[in-house]
Amino acid sequence: MPKFDASETKVFGISTDNTPSQKEFAAKNGVAFPLLSDFAKRQVAAAYGVLMVDNGMANRATFVVNKEGKISYIQEGSSAIDPTGADTACSRLAHKDQ
Repeated sequence: MPKFDASETKVFGISTDNTPSQKEFAAKNGVAFPLLSDFAKRQVAAAYGVLMVDNGMANRATFVVNKEGKISYIQEGSSAIDPTGADTACSRLAHKDQ
């Protein structure tokens, strides 16, 4: 988190899980950023193209969105849990803006 803070980056987790499940996950894993639920309508997952309609859940993905609201980095699949790619993308954006 300090690296993301240093690059003036906001981190949010969004999942198709319900809020009680997210709270339990956050407590168990020491999550230090807000988790947002897309449980009711799954509109965010659909809009970002990661909703697996047949399963009713989203594919794991990391998106880095720049200050103008444009997606500048996407990582999908099991490797998206590793924050290294997002950290690198945020660092590049921070240096680009200077």
